[in-house]
Formats: sequence, structure tokens, C-alpha cells
Amino acid sequence: MEYTDSSSLPEGRQRLTALVGGAGDVISVDDAVRLLHLDRSTAAKTLARWTEQGWLRRVRRGAYVPVTLDTLDSKHVLDDPWVLVPSLFSPGYVGGRTAAEYWDLTEQIFNDIVVFTAKPIREKSQKHHGANFTVKHVAVERLFGTKAVWRGQSKVLVSDLQRTIVDMLDDPSVGGGIQHVADCLAEYLRRNDRNDTQLLAYIEQLGNGAVFKRLGFLAEDSASAEWLVEQCRSRLTKGNVKIDPSLDCPRMVTRWRLRIPDYWVQRGRA
Repeated sequence: MEYTDSSSLPEGRQRLTALVGGAGDVISVDDAVRLLHLDRSTAAKTLARWTEQGWLRRVRRGAYVPVTLDTLDSKHVLDDPWVLVPSLFSPGYVGGRTAAEYWDLTEQIFNDIVVFTAKPIREKSQKHHGANFTVKHVAVERLFGTKAVWRGQSKVLVSDLQRTIVDMLDDPSVGGGIQHVADCLAEYLRRNDRNDTQLLAYIEQLGNGAVFKRLGFLAEDSASAEWLVEQCRSRLTKGNVKIDPSLDCPRMVTRWRLRIPDYWVQRGRA
């Protein structure tokens, strides 16, 4: 039996309204089955028909977003593209420079959303409904240190404050480059809600010794990070790494087994 409504709207619009109101920001075939009391085949055909009519837009196979009247002629359907993350990239979370913006570690505004996902991906750069996504594949056991936040009616995972720092030190490219990562770390070290013990625990769980080297070196600039620097030094691993793999790093900082660019020496960092 299909959903009926007592309002004066046409029956098709009643059903669409009920679906959008009950499903949330992203609509699945399962939502249509549950809310409209349809079998899966009929539900899928109904969503496809509404998409052809312009009431919905397809996000991926079996997932749709509603189109409001004022966005029928626009590709920018969503006010908050974060709501697409669970549907497109689950299991995964928003992280890197995007999470740094969320946690007020930076005032820079980036034009993409960084997502870490255990879901197989074909392209690292993707565009969905006018929003740019930079996607990094990670093993499922690395999906830790996240916080659930509500965006509209969608629950989205975002890396917590400490995990955000760790991810950017692990891969400076997701943090917008090592200079931006250094600025975010400096802001973190000024915060009252920082948790250095948790930060170190996340690095150990991640298992990348390069993170201790980058963190120890960068944290030397902060007078409030002496304990953190000592903890990084005690965990120093063998081998030399670049502070940022994307940069030419000819200078060696032997105490950290870390290679840095020439201009960092000129700034007095070495």
C-alpha cells in the first residue's frame, strides 16, 4: 500500500514531500521503501522518475538529493555538501585542511572538502553537485579519532582536534602543504583544549615514525611544547624523511633525521 496524505497537494507531490521530510538530506532506495511502503523495484523506478522530472538529483547509484524550486536550474543543489559524505564515502570522515577549518585552526578557506575513506576509490579528485572533494583512501583500521556532527539531518564524521593534526603531519598535502600545517600546529599549541597525550597516542596508533619527526621539529617553536618535543625525541625512529614529500628538501636537521627546504634554514628553523 502506498503512502497517502490528506493535504490538498497532488498525490505525487504528497508522496515526494513525505519522502523528503522523512529521509533527510540524502534519499536512498531504502528510504523510499520504508516511507512510501513500496517494494524495492517500484521504489527505485519512482526515484528515477522523479529524477527525470527534475525533483531529485542522483548522487550515486541508489542515492539522491532533493532539488528545491530555487535551484532547479543550478548544479549547486546543496547548501552544505558535507551531507553527501556518508552516502558517497562511508566508511570515512571529513579531515585534513577541511577539519582544520572546522576546528578553527586556520582562517584560510579552501575550495574542496577533504575526505578519508576506506571505500575503494578511482579518482582522488571528485566533483559532486558543484562541490569539490579531495579523497584519500585509508585502511579501515585507521578510521579512528573521529567525532560525529550533525549537518542538517545528516550525521557526518569529522576527525577530532588531535586526529586532524596527526593526519596533516602524516600527509602534509591533505593539510594544504607543510607551511599551512605548521601554522595549524602553532594554533593548536595555543589552545586550552589541546590534548598532547591523545595526540601522541594517535601517532603511535597510526604507526608512522615520520609524524614524530615532523611534530618534534615544528613544536620546537613553541615554548609551551617542551614536554611534547621530548616525547617525540624519545620516539625517534631510524631513517631520514622529508618534512614535506612534495618539496625539494636538501638540508638535513640531524637531531630529527629530517630533511627541510633551504628557505626553512633561512628562517632559523634548522
